[in-house]
Amino acid sequence: MAARPAGLAPVEAQNPAYRPAPVFQFVAARGMSEFLDSLLPKRNNRLLGEGDLQDRLNQNDVTNRVNVEDPERVRDVVLSLFAARYPGADFSPLEVAFGDFRALFEGAYPGYLACDTLYHDVRHTLDMTLAMARLIDGHERVRAEPDRLGPRRAMLGVLVALLHDSGYLKRSSESEVENGAVFTKIHVSRSADFVASYLPRIGFGQEAPLAARLVHFTGYEMDLDDIRVDEPKDRMVGCMVGTADLIGQMSDRMYLEKVREFLYDEFVWGAVAREQLADGRQVVRYASPEDLIIKTPGFYEYVARARIEKKLGSVDRFAESHFDGANPYQAEIERNMDFLRRTIETADLNRLRRYCYSLSARARRAA
Repeated sequence: MAARPAGLAPVEAQNPAYRPAPVFQFVAARGMSEFLDSLLPKRNNRLLGEGDLQDRLNQNDVTNRVNVEDPERVRDVVLSLFAARYPGADFSPLEVAFGDFRALFEGAYPGYLACDTLYHDVRHTLDMTLAMARLIDGHERVRAEPDRLGPRRAMLGVLVALLHDSGYLKRSSESEVENGAVFTKIHVSRSADFVASYLPRIGFGQEAPLAARLVHFTGYEMDLDDIRVDEPKDRMVGCMVGTADLIGQMSDRMYLEKVREFLYDEFVWGAVAREQLADGRQVVRYASPEDLIIKTPGFYEYVARARIEKKLGSVDRFAESHFDGANPYQAEIERNMDFLRRTIETADLNRLRRYCYSLSARARRAA
């Protein structure tokens, strides 16, 4: 598949299609409370409840309320959360970034090709970014004023989330590369480079070096303990970014099918499934898509969960603060893992028959 264009220009020239978000016009006309109510779709004159999650739509987040395939929808939800949490703060840089993110992944940003990684697509980033905003909101709800992150760090966290996988995108000069997943092992460093060069364009030049380090909380190129972040609040942002990346993707309704259908291919392109050592020997980590899916419960239990709880400080607890109750991300992850374990026990992987798709396929055709 092919990748999409991206590049760096002054804010006013970065995305010609940029327009002020409807959220600000709506709030100005009707008030914040009415806008927040509008974000909660109703069915039969009642708010969606836990029972409705059985009918969760493929394109929706863990609450079944937000279409995480729509950048404008996710943008407005994030902006509404922050506007309510930080009254009077200026979030226009974040609004611009959402527009540039869409242009970047859809092939309309100078210097880069459209995203062609099927697993790490627009939807993955939007799902993760929404989770990030919710973790930030939950943190701010339970912290005393001196310990809160504040609007500037909150924006920085979402900016890092939005761009954390930009390293998968091929530059225009890399059009002969078969797929952006070839960069799997170094994509975080590539993302850090993009973040460092992009943030000054939207007024975050001072934070750009820090943001480039925070991106590494989503990857495995560096041990988390080796990432130089001295300020505890900044490290908290990094832990949230790393956590949001994991809980966002693993709670996806199509997660299991995507692992088998898309992630395995990315691991092949990125020399993760099979790696040739310097001495000529070959290490086979995942022999097939089926082998990868069979090993997924172990990855969750001994890698992802351990990383969240030990390395990332269990910041997923702030989802409970945000939702004022149970954590739907954890509930959906457990639902996925329980189903997968039963599937493996019965040796019937054909039970993974949910149709899955990638927005990268659409973006490539459009580009």
